[in-house]
Amino acid sequence: MSADDLWEQHARWWQDAFTDGADPEYVEQIVPLAAQHLAGARRVLDVGTGEGQLARTAAHSGCRVVGVDPAWAQLDVARQRGGGPAYCRAEAAQLPLASRTFDAVLACLVFEHIDAVDDAIAEVARVLAPGGRFLFFLNHPLLQAPGSGWIDDHIIDEQYWRIGPYLREDSSLEEVEKDVFLPFVHRPLSRYVNAMAEHGLLLTRMEEPAPPPGFLARAEEYRDADTIPRLLFMRAEKQPGRP
Repeated sequence: MSADDLWEQHARWWQDAFTDGADPEYVEQIVPLAAQHLAGARRVLDVGTGEGQLARTAAHSGCRVVGVDPAWAQLDVARQRGGGPAYCRAEAAQLPLASRTFDAVLACLVFEHIDAVDDAIAEVARVLAPGGRFLFFLNHPLLQAPGSGWIDDHIIDEQYWRIGPYLREDSSLEEVEKDVFLPFVHRPLSRYVNAMAEHGLLLTRMEEPAPPPGFLARAEEYRDADTIPRLLFMRAEKQPGRP
């Protein structure tokens, strides 16, 4: 089954678990960060929009918003939920949109599922107007390396976060819930930053926020790792003179 087929099949899992107020990391952390850095934007593209949660956030501030996603099962729900954005089906690596059209592009927890990362970043840069901003949310790459995870070692009575082979790029299918398998691609942070730089996207802000209170209230086992960020946010701006 292809990656697109898996997202079609499991769209409802995402919608139920992470949207419409269901997930505290979105409610307390991601949505406020997106709103903060979208301030002043007029034309916004949400890449991998899913059911439109962040596209609606942008539209509520008065922006003209387009959301793109490869999964019809996501776009159908996005259109049902309304809120102002326009939607179309598209892959991040092949955006059917004019160059220099948007002053902000948003991608939230999307690029860790994309194989053609260089093409996708090139497309982000292409559709951004000079001076436009790219708001880039990732599951923190350091913690997403294969084999990484919280270890509670009862033999030596220690708890720690084990880091897997961070520098090695790796593609895998992960069981995120029973019988729900989705594709993940691990890349080191430098891979993303250098790809952005090659396309004229200059990093101007990076944040590694601590897990928010609502998440810690649900995940008691994570309280001992509350100084380890799960989310990485980067803001990059397209430099003048770039196509």
